[in-house]
This record gives sequence, structure tokens and C-alpha cells, in this order.
Amino acid sequence: MRDAYHEELDSIGDSLVEMARLVGSAIGRATTAILDSDLKLAENVIEGDQKVDELHHELEARAIALLARQQPVATDLRIVVTSLRMSADLERSGDLAQHVAKLARLRYPERAVPSDLHATILEMGQLAQRLMAKAAEVIITKDVDLALQLEQDDDAMDLLHRTLFQHLMDDRWKHGIETAVDVTLLGRYYERYADHAVSVAKRVVYLVTGEHVGDLQADIQPTTQVDES
Repeated sequence: MRDAYHEELDSIGDSLVEMARLVGSAIGRATTAILDSDLKLAENVIEGDQKVDELHHELEARAIALLARQQPVATDLRIVVTSLRMSADLERSGDLAQHVAKLARLRYPERAVPSDLHATILEMGQLAQRLMAKAAEVIITKDVDLALQLEQDDDAMDLLHRTLFQHLMDDRWKHGIETAVDVTLLGRYYERYADHAVSVAKRVVYLVTGEHVGDLQADIQPTTQVDES
């Protein structure tokens, strides 16, 4: 009976990894769709989000059933509750990738991103995909150090996000209001996607250590040596 219970716990982790891989692929393909004005690829991303939603709902149902049947405590309870929260983060990440694809579809056959911002959006998309791949690795390995690295990696996304706004606020902006709105939305989608990847990693830290990232980082801060000479 307990073997079946732990197999079910493991299957929840496997579903989280699958969700992370799906939404990682989705943001990469959505980025290509928005930059290349690829309608077929955009539609593929939009339709593919249904699989992520299904996994989210299935995981939620299994987790609630485990809580009801097994009444887990201690680490097992943390696994179930934290997995529910990670699943919500991943489901939202899939939605954000879908938003990028929907914008590509909305502007088709035109391109939503002006050529002078192509490289920045491409870099944001590639970074988002790398962050989610790292989040998936963290789920698999339970590597706390790797999880903590994601927050630092996210600084690069914040910098790219600010770069977009600098372009929008530049007096030389010549692409009009509609494109400015599109670029603003895209920047927000990628920035929030990265935040969800970081959130997944933080939840793994809590799962492993029982501490939230802020508390853990405070505990490991090096003690400042006072020179009394």
C-alpha cells in the first residue's frame, strides 16, 4: 500500500517535469512565431496549451486525492502542497507562451516586433526557455544550489525588459502606438514567464529544506569579520 502511495508521489513529480518541458518548448516556438510571423506555428502553440492544462488538472486531482486518502505529514505533505503550487506556476507559464503566440496570430501577416527589437525579443525568448529548462532540472535533481542560481539568472531578463522600455521611451521611436503596446505586452509576458520559472525553483528549495529562499539565504550569509587591531 505504501509502495503505491510513493509511486503516486513520484508520478506527481514526473508530471511537473513534463509540464516544465512542454511550456519550455512552447515559449521557444512562440518566440519563433512572433518574430517570423509564422501563423501555423502560432496556432500549434495555442492548441498545445490544452495539454498543459490537462496535466495541471490531473495533477491537482491526484494531489487532492492523496491528501484525502493518505493524510500525509512532514516531508510528504510538503511534496503534495508544493507540487500543487508548482503546477499552478507552470500552467501560468504555458498561458504566457500562448499569449505570445496569440499576438503573433493577431498581427499576421504583419510582424508584431520591429526589426530593431528583433534581437532583444529573441534573446528574451531564448533566456525564458533556458530558465524553464533549468527549473525542470531542479525538479528532477532537487539541487538547491542550482535552484538558487535561477534568481540570479533572472536578473538578465529584468535587464532585457528594461532595454525594451528604453526603446519605447526614446524620442526616435517611429513604429507607432499599436506596436508600442505590442512590445510592452511582450516584454511583460517574458518577464512574468521568467518569474514563474524562478518561483518553481524557489518552491523546490522549500520542498528540500523546509525553509523559504529568503530565510535560507539569511542563514547562509557569511559573518562579517571585524578588524579590532
